[in-house]
This record gives sequence, C-alpha cells and structure tokens, in this order.
Amino acid sequence: MILPQLIAHHLRHGDDRQFYAMQAKDAIEWMRTHGIDFSLGPRVLDLGCGHGVFGASLKQVGCTVSFADITCQLNSDLEGEPFLAIDLDQGDLSGLGQYPLIVCSNVFEHLARPRHFIENIAHALEPEGMLYLSWTNWLSPWGGHDFSPFHYLGPNWGPRSFDRLIGKQRIHEPFKTLYPTYIGQTLSWIERQEGLKVIHCVPRYYPEMSWITRLPILREFLTWNTAMLIQRTS
Repeated sequence: MILPQLIAHHLRHGDDRQFYAMQAKDAIEWMRTHGIDFSLGPRVLDLGCGHGVFGASLKQVGCTVSFADITCQLNSDLEGEPFLAIDLDQGDLSGLGQYPLIVCSNVFEHLARPRHFIENIAHALEPEGMLYLSWTNWLSPWGGHDFSPFHYLGPNWGPRSFDRLIGKQRIHEPFKTLYPTYIGQTLSWIERQEGLKVIHCVPRYYPEMSWITRLPILREFLTWNTAMLIQRTS
C-alpha cells in the first residue's frame, strides 16, 4: 500500500516529479506481479504522457517507450524520444501503431469523451496486448482534484463553494478540464466493447484490497484511484 507515502510526500512537496515517479514505480511493480515481463524490453506507449514521468520509469526497467499526447511537454531529459501528437477525444487511435503494452495514467478523467477512448483503444493494441488504465473516479476522496472534497456538492456547486469559502486558485474546471467518471460505468463500457476484457480492477494505491472494486456504489467512494489491466482479445 503506497497511499500513506504518497500523502506524506504530497503534504511536504506537492505533486512534483518525484510524486509521480513514486506512482509509476509502484504501478510497474504491480503489473510485474500480474504477468507483465519487463525483462524482455517490451515496446510500450505512454499515452497521455504529460511530462513523461511514467514512460521514463518504464525506460529504467528496460522498456522501449514511445510517448503520445496532444502537445509535447516532455521533461528535458527525454528530449529526442519518440513522440506522437494525438487528441484522445477526437484523434484516430489506429494512427498510433500497435503495442503489446499501453499505459494511460491520470488521463481518463480529463477526457470529454472517455467512452470514445474505450471504443477505440483496441486499435492501438497488439492482439493479446495489455492496457494499463488508471484514473481518479469522480466520487473518490480526490475526485475533484484541486477542489476536493467540495466535488461532493456536485460539479457545479462544488467548485463555486470552493471558490467562495477557500478562495485558492485552482486548475481544474468541471466539464472543461475535469469530467465525472465512474468505475461501474467504465466496466460496463468495456464489457460491451468487442475485443476488450478486464483482467484486473483494483484500487491503485491499495491493490491488496481489490475486493472493494467488486462492490457496486461503495467502490465509487472507497477507491481513491482506480487501476485496470485490460486485454485486447482475439
């Protein structure tokens, strides 16, 4: 369980590069325990890569990594790395090529069309390839991101109440940079999508308590951040 370490680091340093590196390394270890063999140096796509911290951690364990996002904001130490420009809400994911492993971390809740992503991601996966999808679902304690826990008042009243009572500048605006997403709804989309299968669904920061994600309604509140391993089937 990495949640206590993440909270302690965030209180001291905020969500700096090390914060996301801690998340990435923990996710890599979790994937390794569930059959992803990084020793073979697989090709990986860091999709919605941002500054490329997750992809950089994958490079450290021997992966050949390509990065993709709407614009290139990779850290300076990743200058020259393969980069593909893609708008995940509108773009054709088949143009990315196909990979045995794709990681998409902390992106899904920022998509205006998350179902479009689910319906098209198989085009970028090799047969039997895996997608690691992790995001903060709306009803989790951090669902509103920088205006949490006011998001429990709803996507309209929540940020308004935060602005009035706290007055701190925030980054995210519901339905512009942050969209309500739900575990049950996402599982339903994947179940209906031909060619995709959920292999594992766990709370990202405490995967030992995977039983939480099997509890309808409660999982939406008790899962701080959701992690799924999704396979492209034949």
